[in-house]
Amino acid sequence: MSLIIPANSLSGGGFAVDNSARFDGSSYLHRTPSATGNPKKWTYSVWVKMAQENPGYFLSAGSGTQSKFIFGAYGGGDIDILTYEGYVILANTARLFRDSSSWYNIILAVDTTQSSYVNGLKLWVNGELQSLTLSSVGSENGYTQNTSLRVGTNNEPIHIGRDINDSGHWKGYMAECALVNDAQLDADQFGEFDEDSGIWKPIDISGLTFGTNGFYLDFKDSSAFGNDVSGNNNDFTVVGLAAIDQSTDTCTNNFATFNPLDKLTTGAPTGSEGNLKLTGNTSSNNTWNSTIGLSAGKWYVEMKVLQSTPDTSIVFRAQTNTSGSHNNSYGFDANGSRKLINGLQSGSAIGSTSQNDILGMALDLDNGKMFIHRNGTYLSSGDPANGTNPFIVTADGMPTEGVIGGHIYNGAVEWNFGSPSFAISSGNTDGNGYGNFEYAVPSGYYALNTKNLSEFG
Repeated sequence: MSLIIPANSLSGGGFAVDNSARFDGSSYLHRTPSATGNPKKWTYSVWVKMAQENPGYFLSAGSGTQSKFIFGAYGGGDIDILTYEGYVILANTARLFRDSSSWYNIILAVDTTQSSYVNGLKLWVNGELQSLTLSSVGSENGYTQNTSLRVGTNNEPIHIGRDINDSGHWKGYMAECALVNDAQLDADQFGEFDEDSGIWKPIDISGLTFGTNGFYLDFKDSSAFGNDVSGNNNDFTVVGLAAIDQSTDTCTNNFATFNPLDKLTTGAPTGSEGNLKLTGNTSSNNTWNSTIGLSAGKWYVEMKVLQSTPDTSIVFRAQTNTSGSHNNSYGFDANGSRKLINGLQSGSAIGSTSQNDILGMALDLDNGKMFIHRNGTYLSSGDPANGTNPFIVTADGMPTEGVIGGHIYNGAVEWNFGSPSFAISSGNTDGNGYGNFEYAVPSGYYALNTKNLSEFG
């Protein structure tokens, strides 16, 4: 179910979000306010891209197991608003949110001085006000007027990316993370619908009044992810995030990753690092597919091998291939260093692949050609810029609609569609200035993101 153009990923002008932070199940941010704001009235907005069906918590606050607030997606794909004051679950969404290919803007606007939960708890997803279902679980029955939801309370920690009790760690990406204290704002203070596409897009929020314990994290400083740029200097302590976790995969330019909802069997490899790292389990020879599908254009990707003698592949495969086989797949099989042409393996004299090798694929869908390099040297003396000596050329061309296939049986690999999860020493971009690659991007080839896709796909 890879998407040709993922939603909520605009290709046009307007306000641009440059960076996100990539969380991988153990990283988070936290701070402890030294002054009391208004825990009964506040608004929290964040853009997220999920790495799995239940990715974790956006925000939590409180002083302990029975005195805390939790907000996130950690139970079947819905979004939950929870508070524990004798175990009270406030509400959750009637809709499910499971699409790991797209960015979502999640906004929770709170004013518990309101007598009705309809006015006291407002949740928007991509600019659409959500219907909330009150819970009857616990010692109280859902919403209670004048309830303190802990966020912004003096000496009570605030956590981004996990529960305060070290559970529900976020797996995926976050961008434009902001808290406005002492105000219940509408969604139009954080975004707007694009006039042409109707897609919800971010706007510049730097001019908002953020309030006593408010903050704005834009993740532009890779050495200080917790830097608050609201003017309040409410900086967060960072746990588990390194410079490589700063990503250019954002809500205004969505890069391809691998899709946990589009893997071919239950025995498929496991994903991590924002679904850019695939680890084989040696029990199933199988594949994850990319979140962005392709039917035309010229594209460049890289893959780093993390162990010797891997059993892994770089392939372009038909989107309709759900069998787990190599049928209608074209590419490079590192186990034996063989070509794959429509599932047929051939050739064995092109050299072996070793640990820390970086393989690159230049994919020319307009002419049915594929070029493969190992550590910058193209196999078969290929020259993708000139279109000569391709590693693979097919008389009938590549599949008319296909996806990049991440195959791994033995070992682990990390992929780079332009926003890598592994360290890059050289830093090469495509002709549009997008991407961060170890080796030069051939002229006329592009990183796989939505801005390039709209122009060249």
